[in-house]
Amino acid sequence: MVKNEKNSVEIRCKNNEKTIKVDIGSTLYDVFQQLNLQMDYGPVSAKVNNKVEGLHYRVYNPKLVEYLSLSSESGMRAYTRTLFFVLAMAVRDLYPEGRLVIGVPVSNGYYCELVLGCEVTPSVVADIEQRMRQIVAAALPIHRHEVPTEQAIDLFSRMGSTSKVKLLKTLGRLYTLYYEIDGYVDYFYGTMLTNTSQLTLFALEPFRGGLLLRTPSRQDPSQLGKAVAQDKMFDVFQEHHRLQRLLGVSTVGDFNELVQRGAAVDVVNVSEALQEKKLALIAEQIVARKTVRMVLIAGPSSSGKTTTCKRLSVQLLSSGIKPIPISLDDYFLDRELSPVDERGEYDFESLYALNLPLLNEQMNSLFRGEEVELPRYDFTTGKSLRSGRRLRLHDNEVLVVEGIHALNPELTSRLPAEQLFKVYASALTTIMLDDHNYIPTTDNRLLRRIIRDCKYRGMSARETLRRWPSVREGENKWIFPYQENADVMFNSAMIYELAVIRTQAESVLDKVPENCDEYAEAYRLLKFLRYFEPLEPGALPPTSLLREFLGGSTFRY
Repeated sequence: MVKNEKNSVEIRCKNNEKTIKVDIGSTLYDVFQQLNLQMDYGPVSAKVNNKVEGLHYRVYNPKLVEYLSLSSESGMRAYTRTLFFVLAMAVRDLYPEGRLVIGVPVSNGYYCELVLGCEVTPSVVADIEQRMRQIVAAALPIHRHEVPTEQAIDLFSRMGSTSKVKLLKTLGRLYTLYYEIDGYVDYFYGTMLTNTSQLTLFALEPFRGGLLLRTPSRQDPSQLGKAVAQDKMFDVFQEHHRLQRLLGVSTVGDFNELVQRGAAVDVVNVSEALQEKKLALIAEQIVARKTVRMVLIAGPSSSGKTTTCKRLSVQLLSSGIKPIPISLDDYFLDRELSPVDERGEYDFESLYALNLPLLNEQMNSLFRGEEVELPRYDFTTGKSLRSGRRLRLHDNEVLVVEGIHALNPELTSRLPAEQLFKVYASALTTIMLDDHNYIPTTDNRLLRRIIRDCKYRGMSARETLRRWPSVREGENKWIFPYQENADVMFNSAMIYELAVIRTQAESVLDKVPENCDEYAEAYRLLKFLRYFEPLEPGALPPTSLLREFLGGSTFRY
């Protein structure tokens, strides 16, 4: 049957490169069914003119559509948000006066804090999981509503959702979206699934006084992500949340209120002071451990490990220990000896691009008090050269080594463990949007990198976004598996930082053109940043870790 041209719109599908006409007002799910696409683990959301939308979205004009599965970042985010929604509904059903706080990603799941008026026992967790599965089995539709913001504020006020009310009051928006399942409503800042039955895989487990919500693996969505022990990281999260409670700033709504009152500078000053205090405590640990001759600092891209290294070195000097910097880059093998990746290109992020025998031999010599000549790597020629720099390690000196492989045990496999002190630095946790919306710290690092690449490397946001999946792939392979090897973890994120980052990132992200794949991520980040009341960087001290990315640091990079 030929569709009436006046009542239809043209849809171009990127998945199969077909063009079809559909009824005006069709949802993306309706369109998907007409396309007869075959998709493993999907669809869960879609890009519409390079903006990610839920399958509730209705088309009224010609569009370019690309359907996304669970194996995509956006698809997994939609799936996980919907799990949070169903978990919150299950807790409400069983404990109407209880409070759920969706926490941080840990152990390949999400830690959730429960305040129920009783102990969170294994049987409590089992009951909540059973209720979630009942909601999923009922195949309940998930409705999307758009209402005047004052109406949404009134709705969440009556529900007692204080964190959501604060957020919505500080955003200054005319209209607000919220979602509903069978009369239960909640607010989420991204796309959702359309029906509870789409939540085919999850699990709940008791975890550190709360529960762990386990989600599918992106690499194999038919399996749950493999649980890993991350006790040290969890302790950092708990420490940071104690700080938030001390400051009375746990959510973006709390922070926005402070900015609007002109009181955010207090949060900046306390955050900076506490970071410096943490570095001073790390330096004290190193000094107290008399056998330490080498401090190793690792972290993923844009974690601030360079500034962490510099500030820790200042603290070591103030404690009577002279830090001697060593660059792992100088231990690169000659280029033709470097390993290659699956594309046949040199893999300089591989541990095996380094001359490990030479590194271990020279470090052992230094630990014995012998003199060595350090190598120098010439990046232009791709050759390892003699530097002429001779070094002998004295009693009041320690080597300080910063690099992505610094916590990999194979890097220092021939060195005495008691002479090493390992630090993992990263943006580990920052602030919640509200009780049910956590902020991925990966976004912190990506935004830092976008600003730095533009300011210091002449690189557009589009190019940084294009390269980011490859960067993340390298981190998953070479950094994250070894983070628990650290003697101490240092959280480089600060409560206030995304408000400051907004002032520089918006103009850079705005330049990403709509007709490229990277636009979807640029658009998402822009929407996300606009939850934060902007805070000008003038309030930051010149030694702030954020200055590494924003500029104005007194450190030399």
